[in-house]
Amino acid sequence: MALASTTQHTQRVTQIDRSMRSSGITLTPGMAICQTDLPLDWYQEEFAPYAEEYLALPDRTPEVVLPWMDSYIVPALKHFEGRVSLLAHYYMGGEIVKLVERYGGYIADSYALARQAELNPQIEVFVESAVHFMAETIALLKHPHQDVWITNPKSGCTMEALAKEEMVQPVFDALHARYGDDLLVVCYMNTSGRIKALAGRTGGAVCTSSNAHVIMRWAREQGRKIFFVPDRHLGENSGRQVGIAPEAMFQWPGGWDGARVTPEDLSAADLARLDASELILWGSYCGVHMVFEPRHVEYWRSKGYGVHVHPECTHEVVKMADGSGSTAYLWGLVEDAKPGDKLAIATEGHFVRNAIDLAARRGVEIVNLAEVPDPDFPSMGCGCATMSRNDPPHLVALLDLLRKGNAPELNKVLAGDMVDETTGWRERLDEATRRQLAVDARKALERMITLTEAAKAV
Repeated sequence: MALASTTQHTQRVTQIDRSMRSSGITLTPGMAICQTDLPLDWYQEEFAPYAEEYLALPDRTPEVVLPWMDSYIVPALKHFEGRVSLLAHYYMGGEIVKLVERYGGYIADSYALARQAELNPQIEVFVESAVHFMAETIALLKHPHQDVWITNPKSGCTMEALAKEEMVQPVFDALHARYGDDLLVVCYMNTSGRIKALAGRTGGAVCTSSNAHVIMRWAREQGRKIFFVPDRHLGENSGRQVGIAPEAMFQWPGGWDGARVTPEDLSAADLARLDASELILWGSYCGVHMVFEPRHVEYWRSKGYGVHVHPECTHEVVKMADGSGSTAYLWGLVEDAKPGDKLAIATEGHFVRNAIDLAARRGVEIVNLAEVPDPDFPSMGCGCATMSRNDPPHLVALLDLLRKGNAPELNKVLAGDMVDETTGWRERLDEATRRQLAVDARKALERMITLTEAAKAV
């Protein structure tokens, strides 16, 4: 079969910013669609009929899956006539990365994704196959006439789940009571809109892994005590990068453990360290990037591989690597590699598998840094389990239901939403509260954009 059978339709999908590079991933006949099928009871009631059809398909090759997807997605794309944009993150399983691009969509890191509604006012509907905080960030920056939808609202982030408003706000309040307006919040993109709004209210900023050092340098120049929420490793790595000494950093516990601590609970020595610190690090982290160890770096470098890692890795791993950067940085390395190059990459497992597929066609060898082929060297890279909750049936179902005008309200993403990634329960703010939250969060996001674009121009 012709795998590019929908080419005539993809041209009408979106006019999205061309600074978003194509992933370079292609569909080939007979290839395996990599992601394991989800159980039927993992789908929303409205999505179950589509999932049943998908699960009944005889195999997961493009020759079988694509005609089924075409029967729903092509009519949906025709219906929206260029007013819809399909988006996904690099961490998505190979089938979503490949399929989203096949239907005219785009793959990017969190910074580029966040700006798509802002930069593309001609698009009215954004359909995101990634995690909730990414979709919410698009919603925070969107124009009033635009809507943002997520294929699976249960697709969350474990790091974000350990930095919820109800955990962070009591700590901020206690720190603010002690330090007043000297306290400046910088939050990672991997946070809810509620945390981004907290940063905005303090005159702070959002950051991503691609610009954390830029934002951290700016924050340090403000001469205020920085409260970085989260990731503790990204905060430490970017802090060290701009000259903050390790002894000037204070590690606050993450999750509910952090919420239960106040400055008054600390020992005299720890309280003195807190008072003297330049940078307070909220203690949540990405479990995916915690599997990488210095011994992994040593092993692959001894085999002649260049080592490149994500800055959510521990500082011990980052300082040993040949380079560290965001998913866009890592994917760029893969795209720009020359035949014969050998790269060991430390980041999310789906990303690395996609990189291996892309590189192999060009004579480039890619390995997952944590996957050492030695039985005496127990190791294993891992993928983001919540990202993987977005799959072909979720994409098909949402687009078809949007075309019919009866997509579930649960899948619509609004600023300030609080979502339980286990049950799918959602708390929505009243209109006035949501409007104010969006104003506050946008301040932090727009500051990030201004600083990042200025740094690019230098």
